[in-house]
Amino acid sequence: MSRTRDDDTPVLIVAHGSPSDPESQERALRDLAERVGALAGGRRIGGVTLAAEGRFDAMVETLGTPLLYPYFMARGWFTGKVLAERGKARGLEVMAPFGVEPALVACAADKLRQVLAEQGWTAAETSLLVAAHGSAVSRTSADSAHAFADAMRARLGFATTRCGFVEQAPFLAEAAQGPAQSICLPFFALNSGHMLDDVPDALEGARFAGPVLASFIDWPETPALIADSLQEYFATAR
Repeated sequence: MSRTRDDDTPVLIVAHGSPSDPESQERALRDLAERVGALAGGRRIGGVTLAAEGRFDAMVETLGTPLLYPYFMARGWFTGKVLAERGKARGLEVMAPFGVEPALVACAADKLRQVLAEQGWTAAETSLLVAAHGSAVSRTSADSAHAFADAMRARLGFATTRCGFVEQAPFLAEAAQGPAQSICLPFFALNSGHMLDDVPDALEGARFAGPVLASFIDWPETPALIADSLQEYFATAR
């Protein structure tokens, strides 16, 4: 399917959400959409989760024929199959997911430089722990986290980088038992179940005492990353 060339094309930001608490993540996606919309030059931006039953179809109907922006961290089953099939059935185009945005690497590197400066640490004496979801059935999620960790090490020169996962080995509780001088960067799009329970529980169990960054939805830079990506996407579609 070719890219849309309509400057008025709306955008629907889609996340997985939380089946156990869909409404809180629906509110989070609506808020993210509003913040992106404020930077998107008047383009209509909506936000929805797949976990809230019926909301995706309702938002597509409301917006008309939106471009779908997957607010996911990896090209995995949900983006490559679930969302792709839903989009194809409605004639909707799907962008690459947030987690593979080229600008995200530079943004995260800047954020880590700030944390290092606040702690009075050098990267060469510090370890980076990337906490991620992982998957028991697919390598894609873990591969994305490892690639991100490698990119941070290449840019900043951390002494070591390691990944710990919620749903596969090496599990986060084990990976977090590393050097005392460590920073944890959670590779999670939303501040939902895993970030609220699994990640803090694993870090506490490992007695991880270093700084822990927020999930990406709480980064003030995230709306601009998405808005800039949309602007570039539509510009190159002309």
